[in-house]
Amino acid sequence: MNATPQSEETYTDRVLNFTIPSRHARGRIVRLDGVLQEILSAHDYPPAIAHLLAEAVVLGALMGGLVKEDGAQMTMQAQTDGGIVRLLVCDFRAGELRGYVDFDAERLAALGANPSLFALFGKGYLAVTFDRAGGAGRYQGIVPLEGDSLSAACEAYFAQSEQVPTLIRAAVRTSGGVTTAAGVLVQHLPDGEEGRERLHVRIDHPDWEHVSTMAGSIKHDELLDPALSMDALVWRLFHEEDEVRILPGAALQRGCRCSVEHYKSVLARFSEEDREEMRDEDGIIRVDCAFCAKVIPVPS
Repeated sequence: MNATPQSEETYTDRVLNFTIPSRHARGRIVRLDGVLQEILSAHDYPPAIAHLLAEAVVLGALMGGLVKEDGAQMTMQAQTDGGIVRLLVCDFRAGELRGYVDFDAERLAALGANPSLFALFGKGYLAVTFDRAGGAGRYQGIVPLEGDSLSAACEAYFAQSEQVPTLIRAAVRTSGGVTTAAGVLVQHLPDGEEGRERLHVRIDHPDWEHVSTMAGSIKHDELLDPALSMDALVWRLFHEEDEVRILPGAALQRGCRCSVEHYKSVLARFSEEDREEMRDEDGIIRVDCAFCAKVIPVPS
């Protein structure tokens, strides 16, 4: 990328991947509009919860594509013991995003307009799970829900569980009843550094210090500005580099797996006695999907 890009493509609802070869860095940037509206519209979330879920969905888009295998899935789950937010879950698979928050509405109402992460979760934890395709295995990292945002907790996940220096910035805005969200993730991956000690080698690496400083200068208004395309924003951050390679990722959409076939496979794991107790008077098991707020009738 040797000149400021001129393009009508804003890359909204599409992940944009980029690499900076000379700095051994890679990144992803995303802005969500329509796909986010679909996810949020499944429930009548109050503003604080909608804001939280919007950030989680952005993080799901940024982190989900880090595993390149077809059929791989990333699941992010934040959970508490007795917190106002009892459960937040978001996952990504093949460009499909979904998310849901279970919370105590009465306790939330007593917090005011802009509750902190600690006020919502208390002593909670964040689990990030990557499931490889075809039953090839999974790996998971669990970190405390600390810091000012979910983004900070995800940075801690990469530092503690993968030993990869990572910077994440996310922005959420609601205007006129419409919520938009955006984010950027940048990582340092120099060659020849292996094992758990690599974090201590990389965290003060001059290339990483430079890239993280540049990426960290991004402003929320820039991330959310519909007149500023994602590739133009990458250029604005890293225009002094010798080379920045950009590769558009998959288009994003809301994806829910609440099909009759899926639930039949799930219900098959229960005993016939258990399934009999679930059936209504018509012999139908009705499954309530928390992600999309639909009730799916499953004949059995």
